[in-house]
Formats: sequence, structure tokens, C-alpha cells
Amino acid sequence: QVRVVESGGGLVQAGGSLRLSCAASGRIFRINAMAWYRQAPGKQREFVAHIFRIGSGSTTYADSVKGRFTISGDNAENTVYLQMNSLKPEDTAVYYCNAVAVPGGSLYQSNYWGQGTQVTVSS
Repeated sequence: QVRVVESGGGLVQAGGSLRLSCAASGRIFRINAMAWYRQAPGKQREFVAHIFRIGSGSTTYADSVKGRFTISGDNAENTVYLQMNSLKPEDTAVYYCNAVAVPGGSLYQSNYWGQGTQVTVSS
């Protein structure tokens, strides 16, 4: 089984920065991609950032965070980070990490989600 755990959320003032971490562990053959999503109260979960094959350098971002957020990773540790700068109150949400991984002993990839970490940006 693959386990995904996020950390690093908290309360920050507008204009501040936070760095989220997401670690995947367990029987993992390969991680094909990892991504961050977020869900604000009363809204649907939305895409934030994606990295293809940790360490590949291939990343994509939602328009709302482009230029402010950076996704990066440590392939050896199966960990990705989300550096969030110039935070705005509208960035307030629960941030979820998603791993698209092939578990050990399997031929097929599956989606794995963490429990989420709260980010609150005060104005």
C-alpha cells in the first residue's frame, strides 16, 4: 500500500510564504507524477501544481498560482514540495497531495491521496 502524507500548513499573513511537503511511502515501484490540489470551504477541489516524474523538471501550474508557487521534489525520498510565496487570502484552503504511483508487485498505476493540510492566509 502507498501512503501519502502532507505537512507544513499553517497560518500566515498576506504576502507571506509557506512551504508544504508531501512524502509518499510504502511499497512503491515507481512514482509517475505528483501534484497538489486545494479545496476552499464551499468550493470544489481544484488543481494547483503538478510535477511529472519527480526531478524531471516537467511542471505545470494553475494560472492562479503561476509565478508565486513552485513545485519541486526529491526523487530519492519520494517527496515533493510546494513553495508558496506572495500568499493571498484567496489561497486559503486545505491543500491535498496526490501521487500517481505503481505500487510494488503491480503493473498498473493508481491515484493516492493524502489527508490534507490547512493553509490559512489572513488579510
